[in-house]
Amino acid sequence: MANRAQIPTNNSALIAMIADEDTITGFLLAGVGNVDLRRKTNYLIVDSKTTVKQIEDSFKEFTTRDDVAIVLISQYVANMIRFLVDSYNKPVPAILEIPSKDHPYDPAHDSVLSRVKYLFSTESVAGDRR
Repeated sequence: MANRAQIPTNNSALIAMIADEDTITGFLLAGVGNVDLRRKTNYLIVDSKTTVKQIEDSFKEFTTRDDVAIVLISQYVANMIRFLVDSYNKPVPAILEIPSKDHPYDPAHDSVLSRVKYLFSTESVAGDRR
């Protein structure tokens, strides 16, 4: 248990979001939104005017913040910065790819699912050797 990543317990951990306006609105209505004293939010609304650089910067910011435990990212947005999502390997914050209204979920592009498949395939190979 000593190697486990610790989530800050002084207040509570946040869920950060990078997605389209409808998805963000739904999560904000559920109470997930946060604005700190510096007027920084825990979400980025991606639309046709959002640049890939802005998405990259938000992803890097959310994955380095101490108060974020989960980053929810729409799968079509994650595909825009796939190299960053696939290279991220820390347990906290966890990166979860979610579907959006206009873009259906494709399990073939999900980085978490591909890692799980890889782990199970290596475990099954190691289990066969016993």
